[in-house]
Amino acid sequence: MEDKSEPAGLTGPHLIEMGAWISCAPFERLLDMKIVEAAGGRAVLSMPFRIDLAQGAGLMHGGALVSLADTAVVMAIKSLVPPGTHFATISLETVFLYPVKQGVVIARARVVSQEDRIVQGQAIVYNEQERPVLEFTSTFKMARDRRIRGVVFRDSEDLGERI
Repeated sequence: MEDKSEPAGLTGPHLIEMGAWISCAPFERLLDMKIVEAAGGRAVLSMPFRIDLAQGAGLMHGGALVSLADTAVVMAIKSLVPPGTHFATISLETVFLYPVKQGVVIARARVVSQEDRIVQGQAIVYNEQERPVLEFTSTFKMARDRRIRGVVFRDSEDLGERI
């Protein structure tokens, strides 16, 4: 059944405003992700397990965990490429190792290879006891036109107001 309660125009396209090149996008903020660090092809992100992220059995939803891992690899890539470079996930593989029942999860990611426009990354997500709960590998592709259209960065001097 279609939900007619949402006003017209809220389904996109949307102009996205980001605080900086390495910052959380709206979806990542919705999941309450935090960038702990991102430099030198590595990144560490955290995300709390809120009730909104639970699946029916009360565990953290696998999609939320995958989103954290994917975003951690993105931040690791962003730490290596020029601001405004456009790239996207083209494939990913996830192995779930252990359920998350509570607390804050931490993703540690790194870029493992970059050849021409293809970048590969890996991430491991850990629970509060430092137990690995997810292993993640992904492949990204850089766009030929490496600039992101329709995205505004507030504090990036070298990009100007709009990209």
